[in-house]
Amino acid sequence: MAGTSPARTARLFLSIAILASPACADEAFVTAQGADALSIVDLSTMKTVATLPIGGKPAGVAVSRDGARVFVTSPEGKFLTVIDAPARKIERRIPVEGGPLGVAASPDGRRVYVADLYGRRLVEIDLEKGAAQRSVGVGAMASGVAVAPDGRTIVVADRDDNALSLIDAATFARLAIVPVGRHPFGVAIDASGARAYSANVESDDLSVIDLAERKLVATLKCGSRPYTVALANGRIFVANQHGDSLSIFDAKTLAPLETLKVGEYPEGLAASGDGARIYVANWFSNELWALDAQTLQILGKAETGDGPRAFGAFFRGTN
Repeated sequence: MAGTSPARTARLFLSIAILASPACADEAFVTAQGADALSIVDLSTMKTVATLPIGGKPAGVAVSRDGARVFVTSPEGKFLTVIDAPARKIERRIPVEGGPLGVAASPDGRRVYVADLYGRRLVEIDLEKGAAQRSVGVGAMASGVAVAPDGRTIVVADRDDNALSLIDAATFARLAIVPVGRHPFGVAIDASGARAYSANVESDDLSVIDLAERKLVATLKCGSRPYTVALANGRIFVANQHGDSLSIFDAKTLAPLETLKVGEYPEGLAASGDGARIYVANWFSNELWALDAQTLQILGKAETGDGPRAFGAFFRGTN
């Protein structure tokens, strides 16, 4: 760099380093099934900043609590992809027979739980050993998976049995079967670990389950084909695929608050770490929307890869 001062050269190299490094903003890791890839969205700018090739028609996604890793299921590839989230690089792929779909991580990030859509089982993967270690029988067409905040209970949606399986994480035994609406798919557990929720695709409703009592306590009417559920700012958000909308309820009283139009065929839902925002992956319009969880105003839209499913906890906080 002839003719360039040392100070200017230092500033130039610093600028290049900043541009080449992964962003420090909160991110969304969105499985784009049609593109066979993972879209990484910078949530401060609502721009896709990286795309990772995954393969096997990726669908399920989970971010570890510490944000260090992201786990992606590929139902057609029969594997789980482990991603170094800060580096935005694939670490490895772990074989999972059957149809790996729903996925969730233990609070300590050492184990990953994968629902086998075709094998009527939940699989536990020990990340230190890099292979499936235990499995437990659940219902037919196991779909969504959620882990209680204390890590002791795992909830699995048994789609074709119209029920939820409650699993003891320590013994990996099936504790209870709780009947819910028709074809439960997405599931969530509140921050206190008191209640679980299932979005029931065919009965157009949301089931509310008391985890201590292991029973259904309420059924809330939603829009057409509710698919996933997330909680933010004292509210329950349900994505209605055929309604192109979100059904919104008060989490305490369970009263309906609003039906909000979003993009085409919404699927994945996730809340920001502080609960101030809700993110919606719209499968047919290839967009991720950011909404204010209180005012319900649209804060931004990001283009993603083709067919964003984002089925699971896809938000990664960096603060």
